Amino acid sequence: MSRPQASQHPLARIDRRWIFLLIAVSVIIPMLFKLKIPTRPSPVVQAIYDKIETLPAGSRILVSLDFAPGTLAENWPMSATAVRHVLSKGHKLYLMTLWATGPDIITRAIDEIVKVDFPSATYGIDYVNLGYKAGNQGVINSLGTKFKTLFTGDATGTPTDQIELTKPINSVADFDLIIAIGSGFPGVKEWIQFAGDRSNVAVAGGVTAVEAPLLYPYYPRQLLGLMGGLQGAAEYEAAFSIGYPEFLAKSEDAISKMGPQTVAHLVILALIIVGNVAYFLGKSNARGGRA
Repeated sequence: MSRPQASQHPLARIDRRWIFLLIAVSVIIPMLFKLKIPTRPSPVVQAIYDKIETLPAGSRILVSLDFAPGTLAENWPMSATAVRHVLSKGHKLYLMTLWATGPDIITRAIDEIVKVDFPSATYGIDYVNLGYKAGNQGVINSLGTKFKTLFTGDATGTPTDQIELTKPINSVADFDLIIAIGSGFPGVKEWIQFAGDRSNVAVAGGVTAVEAPLLYPYYPRQLLGLMGGLQGAAEYEAAFSIGYPEFLAKSEDAISKMGPQTVAHLVILALIIVGNVAYFLGKSNARGGRA
């Protein structure tokens, strides 16, 4: 004999299409009104900004963009700010990727940021595109001793022995900082284990919000700092905008997205509460009916 089902409260019978519409409105309206949530950098993000600021001008910084277009919303703002910050401070920028989808992202960074915001930057002297190397963590491991064996040339095929930036590089230990921005394997974790730990070069990271909890245990001993998801990207933008207000209009990509995201999250929380209230009210009504 089947058990009688508890009667549902009217709140539990709301057409799901109204819920989808509510979520859509909670995102669209903040976007239309350009709602901005006040953002302050947390210590784990501020550490990245401070490290780049305290390095002497001309320091060599390797930036590895290890992600796909699917996570551009989170990874691109942190990548763009990192590139702007490195060049604004007068450091040398080395771009590379361990992902097959990375070359297009590097090209975008050069075309939309380096060439636009730093027109006086010279390729091979101020920045270089090392391109994509297959081999996952094996590539990182090889960088420890065989940089020029691995990178015989840059992304255009120019021999690294003929490029001013790469002439003095023999291993990953010749860099002053590694900034790894990724969304999976290989990514920040592998840069920590196979580069940072072995060469004593500081590693800073940027990852999606889903991956961030897995990497926080490495901070602060093995990981200098971490940008976790859109929030981490927004915090880095906030720190950068304070130090370099001339880029304020261009460095608020993540900050501008935090408003809609925050409102949508609040609406989702409210719906969860309503759903639970409706469930318990329906259960209570069922007990009262049986009484």
